[in-house]
Amino acid sequence: MSSDRQHSQQSLRPSQNQPPWYQPLAQRNYRIFLVLLFTGSVGVWMQRLAQDWLVLQLTGSPAAVGVAVALQFLPMLVVGPLSGLLVDLVPKRRIMLACQGIIALLAMGLAAWAASGTITVWAVYASCIALGVTSAINQPATTVFVNEVVGDTGLRAAIGLNNAIGQLGAMAGPALAGAVIAQAGSAAAFAANALLCVLVLCMIAAIRPAELHHSTPAVRGRGQLLAGFRYVKERPSLLLIIALAGLLGMFGMNGPVVLAAFAERVWHNGVKGFGLFNTVSAVGALAGALLAARIRKLGRKGIVLAAGLFGLSQLVAALMPNLILFTVMLVVVGLMTLLFLTSAATAVQLEAGPEIRGRVMALYLPLLLGGHAMGGLLAGWLTGQFGVRMGLVATGAGGALSAAVIGILLWLNSRNTNSGSAR
Repeated sequence: MSSDRQHSQQSLRPSQNQPPWYQPLAQRNYRIFLVLLFTGSVGVWMQRLAQDWLVLQLTGSPAAVGVAVALQFLPMLVVGPLSGLLVDLVPKRRIMLACQGIIALLAMGLAAWAASGTITVWAVYASCIALGVTSAINQPATTVFVNEVVGDTGLRAAIGLNNAIGQLGAMAGPALAGAVIAQAGSAAAFAANALLCVLVLCMIAAIRPAELHHSTPAVRGRGQLLAGFRYVKERPSLLLIIALAGLLGMFGMNGPVVLAAFAERVWHNGVKGFGLFNTVSAVGALAGALLAARIRKLGRKGIVLAAGLFGLSQLVAALMPNLILFTVMLVVVGLMTLLFLTSAATAVQLEAGPEIRGRVMALYLPLLLGGHAMGGLLAGWLTGQFGVRMGLVATGAGGALSAAVIGILLWLNSRNTNSGSAR
């Protein structure tokens, strides 16, 4: 190694006075990657929310919105395991470029069709499926690409930042979509996402391949598709955290259905209220991101506690007697959402080895977002059967109960492991 390269690496090492996230941010490629991660997340969630709102406009049915949510995320359950192997075998940068191009074309097509006034709910459903399949491939590739951007040194800090920024984009996207739809309609939201996709493509192209840390690709073979399943099965604590993410996805990730229903049927403030609710949730998410960045390692107990508080905050929000208190509680919901998602995703990524991380994340993300899909259907059905408030009470209670059950199972697994090692 040359002295210049040694000096360059030493200059990237954080001193004792520098925060833990300094080292990855000192790298040019990572700074670009972090911006494209946020931009891409904002764009995709803008697209999802605009599709959901358009379905509500076309049908007037929260249950139909639940179907749209399900169609966006159910492909993860089918394509996810295959995409994980693809990510471990094919250059991730190439996958990201292809997927962003497809998402841009989908957004442009919907923008033109919605602007013409002739779009049908079946066309939106078809777009939901196409976006779901593309996201099922793009998300694991983007998630694991950070290994090549920063290398092994500073990987923990980079993963924490990625998850915080990605989830923050997932909160900011719906908020921005609500504001754009209120001012200019759904077609403008789709067009805005198309523009964001073009920006992401430019940023991916700006990443310097010569500065990437290329990892050893997975070995090709029949058994490689099931390697991720075997890896997780052999680690019960990892399996339980992934299961908790899926359960919280089902009981907690129901914002598009619930917030649209509250805006229309409880507070009667329409799309402006919908945009407001998503905006204040994004404020809470920002607070959660800042809090998560200050916590170096939350631990499994902290992850379970954050999940429990996430469910309880939804339950309390459902019972708020007026609009102001409901809006305040949405900030708390956003904070706890991001704190849980960031800590859980970071724990899963760090426990998986780099040679299999793509396949492990391709199990985690489908369960999380597949749970989100089921949550949309569940929230839509509960809202239709029992009313908006009781629907959110039920899903919030389900999230809190899930956290309690997983917490008990983690404690039992830890006790069994400790007693076994003591023999």
